Amino acid sequence: FKQYYDYIIKDRSGKALNTLINRISTNHTFFYRENDHFHFFFNQVLPELKRRHEKKSDRFLRFWSAGCSSGEEAYTLAMLALEFFAEEIMQWRVRILATDISETVLNNAKKGIYKQENVDRLPSNLKFKYFKSIGNQQWQVRDEVKKLVLFRRLNLIQSAYPFKRKFHVIFCRNVMIYFDRPTRRCLILRLHRYLESDSYLFIGHSENLGHTKSLFQSLQPAVYKKKEAVGKLC
Repeated sequence: FKQYYDYIIKDRSGKALNTLINRISTNHTFFYRENDHFHFFFNQVLPELKRRHEKKSDRFLRFWSAGCSSGEEAYTLAMLALEFFAEEIMQWRVRILATDISETVLNNAKKGIYKQENVDRLPSNLKFKYFKSIGNQQWQVRDEVKKLVLFRRLNLIQSAYPFKRKFHVIFCRNVMIYFDRPTRRCLILRLHRYLESDSYLFIGHSENLGHTKSLFQSLQPAVYKKKEAVGKLC
């Protein structure tokens, strides 16, 4: 173990560390995981954002899938946005940033190819409208969905993120369970920083906000809205 550690430390290229990260990262996910969140996003969040932004004549909506793994969550948000706005989608700028620390899963996510059993978890109307069968029991996301999603590598535990604008919705689900308490706290404070006022945070059902919950209003299990309280950022 010490020899491998020394090898990683001495490798100035960073390739050895990236290889380690890709191998040990946990990337288990699937379409419509914790599906009550997607129902809330479609039935509550999108209508409110639409009303709010029409009043301001601002039609730019920014969503972030943090810890996106192989892309199912980000693509689902894109499909639901397409469904909600329908023929009005061309009048809106909907952008979904999808980030993960693993380059391997990001490369797979960009391809948008999934096995039959994974796609079958989706409502049938979404499956047949936004995917195409490519044989060998595999399905590929259609280009109209892909163009709404931008995949980028990001380590969530770094002290700051390279974002120029804040987000209206952040999905950061089943990520914090792998962090210790101080790291979770700092992550939540950073997520708060990068959310627009009165915007939404979705976390995993097995996760909680701990002592930072005063920064958010609880709407339903694992769904929160940002308050404008000021917290000490990490």
